Amino acid sequence: MTARIFKPAKNAMQSGRAKTREWQLDYEPEQPRAIEPLMGWTSSGDMKQQLTLHFDTREDAVAYCERKGIPYQVIEPKASAPRQIAYADNFAFRRGEPWTH
Repeated sequence: MTARIFKPAKNAMQSGRAKTREWQLDYEPEQPRAIEPLMGWTSSGDMKQQLTLHFDTREDAVAYCERKGIPYQVIEPKASAPRQIAYADNFAFRRGEPWTH
């Protein structure tokens, strides 16, 4: 029952950074998912897969795991390179490809 502590990546459908500032704790699956023969759904008897905990800081999540005796793995977030772009750059003369409409 190993826990992963990480910062979730932003959703591809959002432009902001909402819900990416907090740390998340998820448990690794203990048993594989099985396909039910009748309906074809996947199921698992592992209830910890459904559990997700959110923390304000990485230190809070690590302290929780140490207090409860849970082995954990911290996954550091990758730094993203911010791009400064403006709407006016779409119409700039120095634009590489010609403007077509």
